[in-house]
Amino acid sequence: MHSVLIIDDEPDILELLDITLSRMELEVQSASDMKSALSLLDKRKFDLCLTDMRLPDGDGLEIITYAQKKHSQLPIAVITAHGSMETAIQALKLGAFDFLSKPVDINLLRTLVTNALQLSDERTPHSSQKMIGESSGIGILREKIQRLSRSLAPVYISGESGTGKELAARMIHEQGPRSEKPFIPVNCGAIPHDLMESEFFGHKKGSFTGAILDKQGFFQAADGGTLFLDEVAELPSHMQVKLLRVIQEKQVRSIGEQKESPVNVRVLSATHKDLYVLVKEGKFREDLFYRINVIELNVPPLRDRGEDIPILAENILSKIADENSLKQTTLSAEALQALQNYSYPGNIRELENILERASTLCEGLKIGESDLGITLEESKLEGNKSDDVSLDSYLGDIEKSKIIHALEQTRWNKTKAAKLLGISFRALRYRLEKLGLD
Repeated sequence: MHSVLIIDDEPDILELLDITLSRMELEVQSASDMKSALSLLDKRKFDLCLTDMRLPDGDGLEIITYAQKKHSQLPIAVITAHGSMETAIQALKLGAFDFLSKPVDINLLRTLVTNALQLSDERTPHSSQKMIGESSGIGILREKIQRLSRSLAPVYISGESGTGKELAARMIHEQGPRSEKPFIPVNCGAIPHDLMESEFFGHKKGSFTGAILDKQGFFQAADGGTLFLDEVAELPSHMQVKLLRVIQEKQVRSIGEQKESPVNVRVLSATHKDLYVLVKEGKFREDLFYRINVIELNVPPLRDRGEDIPILAENILSKIADENSLKQTTLSAEALQALQNYSYPGNIRELENILERASTLCEGLKIGESDLGITLEESKLEGNKSDDVSLDSYLGDIEKSKIIHALEQTRWNKTKAAKLLGISFRALRYRLEKLGLD
């Protein structure tokens, strides 16, 4: 039987929590002050601790700090006064698992307890997603992800375009107690402004012209799981206000609906832009920034991970071969050295593009330095580290030129052209379709 410690000096709250948790077949111990609570924590093992923020001889923050030092595996949730979001954020920063606001919603309490107890059960965190690399920066990142997966605090994932921010978000989700629930990724920059409210919160049939059916929003779809807001800096001001309210109140109201409905969603967000600068410029709400940026996780750029290039390249080339039913290409020593010396304006996404094209265009199964197409224009690309479009355009032109030259040499015989290029007919057909040459 799981055991729970509840700490509160209000008899009514203690009784409510005791009855609710006992009905969930949990063993409950209670304490009405910090001194007796710390004594119980040291005497026996608990699977969860629920503490009020205000106690006669201290506060919940002190209990969190103590538990982080002495009982780091214990999930702690805090109970705050209604509207005390700043206090809740401070608790999450110190390591609290989650928070509840008074008056306590019984359904939210049960959900919180269930999630927390999944963490207490001894199990090896499983994730189908992996952050590949052996550099110190990636090692630190993996450790932070594992630690963050044990919390429900909002996380802001910062980093340049193409570094793997969505991968980090998926790992946080899959290693945490919500791994069996949905992970909903949303590109905020790809949604038309006039459709955002409907896409995020849903709508009822007949609520506006064209609403022929009830529609579930992103928050409802992610209920119980994780909502990943990529490129959150692209949200217009009216959506920033609505998002702030949902995060604070944990409730949404669909368009055309009269009342709000509770949602149990962990919000992770990311952008390649500098939110600190946008806040100073008045382009992003400061109050929303501090709600989504309870904890910041920075994903390092590829140029700071030179020792990871060989293992990343090997993994990418293996994936390319599997996806196209081809024999795997390898890198020459010169090509590998060139890759390790390159600055990667587009980070891992750029490395994938370079290797995909090089594996198609190289002679045989060995990629040479000249096949990479990165040396001549390297200084030109350096000046624009976030412009993925110019990189794709540049490398795409190289690929097109070489394929067209091979087709012209073989009088547009695709079978012979594929042989000349050292690739299969199927691979050539794939490249022709992708480049619009078919």
